Amino acid sequence: MEKNNINLVELENCRKLVEKCREEAKKRLVGQEYLVDGILTAFVAGGHVLVEGVPGLAKTLAVKTFAEISGLDFKRIQFTPDLLPADVSGTLIYEQGKGTFSVRKGPVFSNVVLADEINRAPAKVQSAMLEAMEEKQVTIGEETYKLPEPFFVLATQNPIEQEGTYNLPEAELDRFLLKLNVTYPTAEEEVEIVKTQGSASKVPVNQVLTAKDLLKFREMNSLIACDNKIVEYIVQLISVTRPSLKKKTEHDITRYITFGASPRAGIALLQCAKATALLAGRSFVLPEDVKKVAPLVLRHRIVLSYEAAADNISADEIIAKILDFIPVP
Repeated sequence: MEKNNINLVELENCRKLVEKCREEAKKRLVGQEYLVDGILTAFVAGGHVLVEGVPGLAKTLAVKTFAEISGLDFKRIQFTPDLLPADVSGTLIYEQGKGTFSVRKGPVFSNVVLADEINRAPAKVQSAMLEAMEEKQVTIGEETYKLPEPFFVLATQNPIEQEGTYNLPEAELDRFLLKLNVTYPTAEEEVEIVKTQGSASKVPVNQVLTAKDLLKFREMNSLIACDNKIVEYIVQLISVTRPSLKKKTEHDITRYITFGASPRAGIALLQCAKATALLAGRSFVLPEDVKKVAPLVLRHRIVLSYEAAADNISADEIIAKILDFIPVP
């Protein structure tokens, strides 16, 4: 078991702040607890989020709402086929009067960056995001500039419209800590949504968090205790997704997977399990925390085979099978 030096008073304060965030989000978002908790988990764990869902499910509104609740600087980038890397990261501008170049920083220099419809931009633009997302820095000309701290990318994409889109490369998908699939609301929730007549975005929300709070949450997250048995459980979940290991079991699913998850997925799974415990006001990780976040962490890191497509098997179904047959510590 990791040493647990977390302050219980700070832990309770964190739980209360999280509840306030949820209450503020409910002022604008009907239902969508899954989306709200997913974004909160990523904020605490310090990672980026890919949100996938059909148009009209309040994906963009959710991101804007969290930017306001946290009081962080917010920028929105609408990704289109004609977007250039300089439109994202910035560029050098020649000042004729001075005869020198000056730096014009792009919208990526913000705490929260909404990459709207990220799969509509070509590979050249998507690659411009890689350095920002992984290294938290941007190179313009010969100089490298640090991005503000904290820094979060929340990207959206539409799963049904493929014309004029570009699949995200695996390297970029792996930079996203979580992938959240947003589904349709229930009938009761939709009645409430329709009653708003589209005015939800105008409902004011209060700032609950600060950048300092989020950095404190990340510090506390690293102090959440996790038993070695649970770490071994996480590694088991990750390793069974790798067909190259040729692990034959009675629940063999390797024929449905071309490439499995990397060790980065295991790190992400541990970080998110700790964040789930922290959001619940606990100072230690339970196996249920791992099982809760496993689909969010793994669904975009598993490359499915043609056989999976032929049998209409999704990544979530494979992950569910893995969680069923790997024994819980």
